[in-house]
Amino acid sequence: MKLTEEAACEHSDLTMDDVRNLIKKKDEIEEQIKAYYDVLEDQGVGTEGPLVDAEGYPRADVNLYQIRTARHQIACLQNDHKALMAEIEEALHKLHAQEKEKRGSGTAHDNPMEEEASLPATFARVDAVTAGSPAHTAGLRVGDEVIEFGSVNSNNFQNLQNIASVVQHSEGKALRVVVVRSGERCPMTLIPQRWSGRGLLGCNIVPVPQ
Repeated sequence: MKLTEEAACEHSDLTMDDVRNLIKKKDEIEEQIKAYYDVLEDQGVGTEGPLVDAEGYPRADVNLYQIRTARHQIACLQNDHKALMAEIEEALHKLHAQEKEKRGSGTAHDNPMEEEASLPATFARVDAVTAGSPAHTAGLRVGDEVIEFGSVNSNNFQNLQNIASVVQHSEGKALRVVVVRSGERCPMTLIPQRWSGRGLLGCNIVPVPQ
């Protein structure tokens, strides 16, 4: 995870390509996490829950080795994902700062962050995220304001059923979600899927007054 540190700390030429490389790593981790969740789903278990029967003996109806391996890998990958999301956020902040400095010196060209000056209208807000959930893995945080959720945006959003419908039809598939956080655009990939908690997301989203 030294790409951002080398680009931002030792040099002053952090680029969108650096950020894209980090996002690519994030996507790869998410694919690995999904694969391990699929293993647990095939075994009919979640990330928690007992692996022993009522008498305390190891369950004979599941592959204990596969389950333990999958659970361990999910935990490790989620930690990696969390760290990478923080690194991406930091890289975006530094890139934004670089572009502001260039604008201040009158040397800005093709500003990749210029779109942030006119962010689309938000239509929903995240007011709860459960640790270990698909929403948490994707990087959603409490307070994030949604400007894009799959095919739903401020132009076609009517009510929360719009989001629920997208989620139901996208189980196991990658959804593009874009939120506004601290005044900046923050894109991420969310994979609705069954996990140890309720629903396919593990977060609560509420509409914002229009």
